[in-house]
Amino acid sequence: MYAIQLVEPSLTAFRRTSLPDPQPAAGDVVIRLRAAALNYIDVAVATGDFPGATLPIVPVADGAGDIVALGAGVTNVALGDRVIPHFMPDWLDGPMRPKRIAAMRGITLPGSLSEYVAVPARSVVRLPDHLDFVQGAALPIAATTAWNAVRSASVRPGSTVVILGTGGVSLFALQFAKASGATVILVSSSDAKLERGRALGADHLVNYRATPAWDRVVLETTNGRGADLVVETVGDATFERSLNAAAMGGTVFTVGFLSGATTSVNLFSIIGKALRVVGNSTGSVADLAEAVRAVEANRIVPVVERTIGIDEVAGAYEMLASGAHIGKIGIAHL
Repeated sequence: MYAIQLVEPSLTAFRRTSLPDPQPAAGDVVIRLRAAALNYIDVAVATGDFPGATLPIVPVADGAGDIVALGAGVTNVALGDRVIPHFMPDWLDGPMRPKRIAAMRGITLPGSLSEYVAVPARSVVRLPDHLDFVQGAALPIAATTAWNAVRSASVRPGSTVVILGTGGVSLFALQFAKASGATVILVSSSDAKLERGRALGADHLVNYRATPAWDRVVLETTNGRGADLVVETVGDATFERSLNAAAMGGTVFTVGFLSGATTSVNLFSIIGKALRVVGNSTGSVADLAEAVRAVEANRIVPVVERTIGIDEVAGAYEMLASGAHIGKIGIAHL
């Protein structure tokens, strides 16, 4: 089979190669991969900023395809099923535990830039009929993370949700929050990106370059109450404002560190308002299955900014690293 390997820590160190076709062990399936989608973790692996990656490796955590072979004992899926494999195939359900997250596709296991991949059958989720393979590949990490964000604050009609940025997690969070009946305040540095968010249902738009004190806008918009949920994707530059924008008893769901992973926090901001600060590193196979059911029930379509051919992988990584995109970047197989 053909594959793309990352051979050293560099955004340009990708090599097309040929590898043996995988064979399904008992309990496994072989997927003919049709598409992949990038996450920031893929860039971190490619730049040597994510510990534990074993090089050379077939990179990219998220992908989608159809099942072409079944191992002994597999009964939950069938040949021809369109599926998405989970990023961490050993984390089936329950809370995060070290042994459940040790195996990671595209980091310690082969990822999605190959013709075929063998994975445990219990780690795959069926792709909704209304989505194509590229849209399906956009789901595993970003949609699961966003779904857990919305669940963490029990978002429902009447809730207010603040979302920072317009990347994959942010836009899935917007779509899930609107499907749950919430009012959404979207914060971004770009008016063009904000308008894309409006088209997805965002109720209020704040350009933080024009209005650096965006947390005050949130408080004004909510008559001083604040937001039930703040989806914090930026890190140091915005974290204090995220705490300020949250309502008493609210949740700050932190998933990103684009502006830096180290920050100084006034603990009274958390203690005085009894805030819940929730860290997240995606979720289990069961969480992904729930997110996919929500996508299917609400006919949600992932925002894929651009789809690039598998022989142009370096360009896809460069686009994601630049931050100039909105939503997800897809990679189509030949």
